[in-house]
Amino acid sequence: MALSTGVVLRLLVVVIRGIAAPAPICSLLGQPALPLLSAEGDINIGAVFPLHRNALFKVHSFTSRPEKTPCISFNQREFQFAQTLIFALEEINNSSDLLPGLSLGYQVYDSCGYAPLAIHSALALMNSPGPEDSLGDPSSCSRSPAVLGIVGESISTSTIGISSLVGPFNIPVISHFATCACLSNKKKFPSFFRTIPSDFYQSRALAKLVKHFGWNWVGVVNSNNDYGNNGMATFMEAAWHEGVCVEYQESIHRTDPREKLLEVVKVIRRATARVVVLFLGLGDIVPLMNEMALEGDPGLQWVGSEAWITATLLTENKAYGFLRGAVGFAIRNARLDGLEQFLDKVHPSQVPDNTLLREFWETVFQCSFEGGSSTLCTGTESLSKLKNQYTDMSELRIPNKVYTAVYAIAHALHNLLTDLKNDTDSGKRPVYTPQQVLQYLKEVRFRVKTGEEIWFDDNGDVVAFYDLVNWQQEEDGTLQFHVVGLYDSSMPPEQRITFNKGKLVWAGGQAEAPASVCSESCPTGTRKAVQKGKPVCCYDCVPCGEGEISNITDSNGCYRCDLEYWSNEKRDLCVLKPVEFLSYEEMMGIVLVFFSLLGSGVTTLVAVVFSIHKDTPIVRANNSELSFLLLFFLTLCFLCSLTFIGRPSEWSCMLRHTAFGITFVLCISCVLGKTIVVLMAFRATLPASNVMKWFGPPQQRLSVLAFTLIQVLICVLWLTVSPPFPYKNMKTYKEKVILECDVGSAIGFWAVLGYIGLLALLCFVLAFLARKLPDNFNEAKFITFSMLIFCAVWITFIPAYVSSPGKFTVAVEIFAILASSFGLLFCIFAPKCFIILLRPEQNTKKHMMGKTSNDIRY
Repeated sequence: MALSTGVVLRLLVVVIRGIAAPAPICSLLGQPALPLLSAEGDINIGAVFPLHRNALFKVHSFTSRPEKTPCISFNQREFQFAQTLIFALEEINNSSDLLPGLSLGYQVYDSCGYAPLAIHSALALMNSPGPEDSLGDPSSCSRSPAVLGIVGESISTSTIGISSLVGPFNIPVISHFATCACLSNKKKFPSFFRTIPSDFYQSRALAKLVKHFGWNWVGVVNSNNDYGNNGMATFMEAAWHEGVCVEYQESIHRTDPREKLLEVVKVIRRATARVVVLFLGLGDIVPLMNEMALEGDPGLQWVGSEAWITATLLTENKAYGFLRGAVGFAIRNARLDGLEQFLDKVHPSQVPDNTLLREFWETVFQCSFEGGSSTLCTGTESLSKLKNQYTDMSELRIPNKVYTAVYAIAHALHNLLTDLKNDTDSGKRPVYTPQQVLQYLKEVRFRVKTGEEIWFDDNGDVVAFYDLVNWQQEEDGTLQFHVVGLYDSSMPPEQRITFNKGKLVWAGGQAEAPASVCSESCPTGTRKAVQKGKPVCCYDCVPCGEGEISNITDSNGCYRCDLEYWSNEKRDLCVLKPVEFLSYEEMMGIVLVFFSLLGSGVTTLVAVVFSIHKDTPIVRANNSELSFLLLFFLTLCFLCSLTFIGRPSEWSCMLRHTAFGITFVLCISCVLGKTIVVLMAFRATLPASNVMKWFGPPQQRLSVLAFTLIQVLICVLWLTVSPPFPYKNMKTYKEKVILECDVGSAIGFWAVLGYIGLLALLCFVLAFLARKLPDNFNEAKFITFSMLIFCAVWITFIPAYVSSPGKFTVAVEIFAILASSFGLLFCIFAPKCFIILLRPEQNTKKHMMGKTSNDIRY
């Protein structure tokens, strides 16, 4: 208990002493990051560049304070960017139009291409360390940021870290080289801007470029970082919409082991895709190309992103000659007057204690200020005589974006200064805050001396302008960048890319674009059928079916022709189906016309024979009046078949069926009259029979008229209710149209045939009953035989008519008409003509009377 009380008392003493003690200085616990290049001004601008390519990582034991991370491999290109920033600031400070009376200073930090070091630099820019590693004011840990804006970083991953850190504090960040589309997200990066276009446009432009040249089968390799992963994801989505398939997708990083690079090289060389899209940073493409060069030229077409497509580091290496013909989009080039002279004046003596300038000098001249085994640096070396990445003025695409970023901050400050002067008492310097600069950056709009107008959209992005760059080999064997097209995101989608195809040179120095497809294009008349288990770009070409066409190459499907059209032999055009009907020009029509005219001619000839011998016994004994009527109607029967031949029309359809029905009823009525005459004649020979007076010539004519009127009535009702009409039959044959006469009312059609059949059956029965009666020269037998043929023909006609396709239906009907007509003609009139012409001795009254007497005796 006593022990517990003592402990409590001691704790109280500690608390009281803590309360009474003075407030401690807010000190920096970690090791501060220091700028490698700096100059004080009235307003300072921060900058972060990967002035070294790599950092040497050390494993921390967490038992002592971590040592500073050393950086290696000096980056001349990024040092050029840093000097361009200083050039722009000095140009502004010497300007009387922009920020007059106000000087801009700078603090340039090195991230070494390492995101944690970039964040470390951003922390330093937010609060620069004061004396003795203090944050300045010992009574408070809060103070204004050391800079009002930050230019950088070149790498998207590092830029994401910086923007995420400073965004909540409203410190604007303007990148000159970070293109990841993810940075356009204002919710995550509220203070981020950039003077280089977003990969949102570049990735889609690359997809359209690939599609434009017909490459639907490509391989892709991207950097395994935010720049490469996000850019490739956008490219893959755009490529899918453009119908481009990806055979393989590989990702690499400069820190990957050699085994991983060799595996990627093997994939590239073994693939069937002849076009490779490389969405890589410069630091990632170099080790990959080193491995590719070891096995010789792969013969591939390379498509590059802006990060490396204009890198002179690659064109200067002769081992990379297989990159000849590479194409890709690059930031538009510019000319910065005075920059070359400014860069040539950089010298370690400007800041004698600056280690970065000394390292730069030692790197570009391959010497050392310390001597030793290396050549001693004298300081008299001349940068103007060098030709390297630092002194190269032919490709100022990215330095121009650094230059533009500095001017964007300067114009925002100038506009802010102008507005604050109106609200501030004279003699007092206005107070600037990063938040104010951020707001003015959103509204800034200016034109740089290169002529380009700059403004930022709601996402902090600028309008995307790209040059389409093509690597071409000059006569001296060097690779040079040639602009062969343009991309402008402000134009309508279909007009954003323009090409100058005449200037393009492809892989291997070829003048024609190489092919890179999984399957060859399907010609017209075929459709694509995707191969099972493969991407949609891998397909077989399947011919279109009958009645289907495809009139474009690589058609996804075949399209059925309209009902009246049919596909041609190549299946690439719908043509009108041939219209088929029984015409006078074709052989079948000619044959039927011949027999029709033959029948009518023979009938007419018989009528002439009968007319010449009308007074002879055999003509008079066979009811000459009905015989002549029958011959006349038989002629009409033969001729009515002609109405079935030729192109059907509304009138011909009505005429053919009604003419056929009426003429045949007239014929059968006459035959029926002759049959009744035979029966009545026999009855008249019986004692006390006066039956012939009831069936004399007037009654015979009246019976023919009565039978015919019934058929006429049926035809009138048929034509009134539902007459026959021309009909395009497209069901019987798919490839042609059968033009035929639809009967209209089936009841009317079959009623006409049924009535003819009924009369024929009645005639047959009566003739059959009268066949053994003592007639006049076996008339009843001949009528029986003719009706037997007539009925047989029309009974056979019904199934043949129903089953015959197309024009053969009409031919069957004509055949039935002609066959039955010839049957009547030959069966009834041939025996009589035989006697009249060949056996005239039998054409006597005595012979006729003798035959009759013999028949009666029998």
